[in-house]
Amino acid sequence: MTTTQPPATGCPYPLDPTGSDIHGEAAALRALGPATRVLLPGGVPAWSVTDPDLIRRLLLHPDISKDAHQHWPAYINGEIPDTWVFRPWVDVVNALTAYGTEHTRLRRPLAAAFSPRRVKVLIPQIDAITHALLDDLQTAGPDEVVDLRARFAWRLPLLVADIMLGAPEELHDPFRDAIGLLFATNLSPDAAKAAPGRVYELIAKLIDYKRRTPGKDVTSGLITAHDEGSLTEQELADSLLLLIGAGHETTVNLLDNGIVNLITHPDQLALATTGEISWALVVEEILRHQAPIATIPARFAVREVVDRPTGLVFAQGDVIVINYAAAGRDPQHHDNADAFDVTREGARDHLAFGYGTHLCVGSELARTEGRIALAALFARFPTLRLATDPGSLNPLASFVSNGHQRLPVILGRAA
Repeated sequence: MTTTQPPATGCPYPLDPTGSDIHGEAAALRALGPATRVLLPGGVPAWSVTDPDLIRRLLLHPDISKDAHQHWPAYINGEIPDTWVFRPWVDVVNALTAYGTEHTRLRRPLAAAFSPRRVKVLIPQIDAITHALLDDLQTAGPDEVVDLRARFAWRLPLLVADIMLGAPEELHDPFRDAIGLLFATNLSPDAAKAAPGRVYELIAKLIDYKRRTPGKDVTSGLITAHDEGSLTEQELADSLLLLIGAGHETTVNLLDNGIVNLITHPDQLALATTGEISWALVVEEILRHQAPIATIPARFAVREVVDRPTGLVFAQGDVIVINYAAAGRDPQHHDNADAFDVTREGARDHLAFGYGTHLCVGSELARTEGRIALAALFARFPTLRLATDPGSLNPLASFVSNGHQRLPVILGRAA
């Protein structure tokens, strides 16, 4: 693989591995057409799809696969080194990467675990966790600078996920520290190769713990499916990786970006806190405006795919990445698309959780956590404000995960 990248104005367009300006890059890619040729880290050629209509067509197309083991010739032929930053995303065997009937088989136990009924049962626990975290925040002085990403936005989804997984407390923080590296797109080859190993060590500990202390949790259910022959050992571990990683990261960034948007748009915040606009609609606008997963790798053309509305031709084996950040702000689908507006008509018309058969199974849980957490946070700390200029917030070093490295705030006095 070549590592020589053309100028940013050229084609293929080299994606910025540091994720320094996700929306600026999305606008530049959108200007090049509904899909354009790009270079992923390591010089891997791909298509980046930015147009919402084309995204929907491709995500429903029977000849677009997520299974590199079957449908990516470069991967099958050994041309992709194990130091490639996205190897964990294509090596795994779970519902994220499966194709056809295999996807149906691997998704079924996860979908059952995240059904609307199961999520509804979790609401009292989500509420209790939220208020416990707020109580802990309240121990800080009203003028003390607090990192709200580390102490709230990150911890709430992690604690909820740990309840669903039945994870022991001693694994909570290690999972938090290890999972983040899987979303970093600026890692050195050696760091990229090492990142999955720590996560799998922790997953092995979780499986061992739940074999000794089974319960009514997702991990125990997946272990039972494995023991009955429905899942292989790798499918068991990789299904847990999917739940711990992708699902958790989405909710963290939803809360992170939601807090920033609401603090910096006090008129919008007032509409929510006075009940003029529901928190459900607020969450949808946050998802549209700041897709928590900006660009997700990777899909592959099983055979040549011709998209007739655009005339684009995706050759067999072409790599395709979906740019959800660009789709959410497409000016052809949303008026004044870059503006954050909780009164917007059509705010629900976004693709932040995907589309079609690969729609995120945890989307309802993420929405529920967002509604509960944001409402409670601003009710407890009504004068909450950023401790720095919004423009100085450092983005995550990733064009996959759309959030901030830190979220320094001053809480103000609790209500």
